[in-house]
Amino acid sequence: MKAILQRVLSASVTVEKEVVSSIGKGVLVFAAMAPGDTEKEADSLAAKVLKLRLWDDDTGGRWRKSVMDIGGEVLCVSQFTLLASTKKGNKPDFHGAMGGEEAKRLYEYFFEKVQQGYVADKVKNGVFQAMMEVALVNDGPVTLELSAGQKPAPGPTPKPTPSQKD
Repeated sequence: MKAILQRVLSASVTVEKEVVSSIGKGVLVFAAMAPGDTEKEADSLAAKVLKLRLWDDDTGGRWRKSVMDIGGEVLCVSQFTLLASTKKGNKPDFHGAMGGEEAKRLYEYFFEKVQQGYVADKVKNGVFQAMMEVALVNDGPVTLELSAGQKPAPGPTPKPTPSQKD
């Protein structure tokens, strides 16, 4: 599972010329589900979204307050394109993203976990698989990449040198 978090002053999602969700100060979360992801990864990422300290405190201490600490809002948007591979050619390959119904179920689980971990009406949602216009006013800018599960593929195992064989 992968997410991009952006600290925002405001953000909104529009579908077919209608604003379906909007927030004020808080975080915009683009989330993507990969094959093999489970509720465990969704739980971990949901907790991280709510607990990451992205704001300064009142005394000037840097990176001390979370979105919950400041009473901010959260806007979650599904975005499978985060898992695109662009290694070959010029066309993105989306085989690294979980397919349709399974992805929708896990994304909805993730969204519900974010809601359950905070104040439900402060957590808003985009529209799964819709063509969305996402508008935001980035604050900072502060943009972070988060991931849970899906460890990188290991490289080739180095061959032991003669001195390591002993």
